[in-house]
Amino acid sequence: MSRRNKAKKRIIHSDPIYNSKLINMLTVRILKDGKKNLAQRIIYQALDIIKEKTNNDPMQILEKAIRNATPLVEVKARRVGGSTYQVPIEVRAYRGTNLALRWITKFAILRSGKSMPVKLANEIIDASNELGNTIRKKDETHRMAEANKAFAHYRY
Repeated sequence: MSRRNKAKKRIIHSDPIYNSKLINMLTVRILKDGKKNLAQRIIYQALDIIKEKTNNDPMQILEKAIRNATPLVEVKARRVGGSTYQVPIEVRAYRGTNLALRWITKFAILRSGKSMPVKLANEIIDASNELGNTIRKKDETHRMAEANKAFAHYRY
């Protein structure tokens, strides 16, 4: 990270079909080797699968999944006097959303199954029902922060 000045925040554009910034952020997480079209196709197929399975609006289910997976606190390593402490800090909204999306895609990739759209759809449905590895990761993050609450005074 540059010491001179802060990095400028890029403007996130909406996706063409659902007109949602969340889907565009998810596209970036799934993106591999610059194949944006393939990443978008995977997401749209996953949303179609969600619509078939739940008979609800897939955008609402995606938003609910991200809301359920977003952590409120996390731990950050901080060196004080030669020893490293895990200091709990609150997560900003944008970072929380990014973490949730990253975890959803990571655990969708690790899931067993044939195609990525099916795995992604199942992970999103599980997260919206507060099940699955994504929610487990969020709970683990919260537990770590709770366990290290004694070091909160080292916050910066």
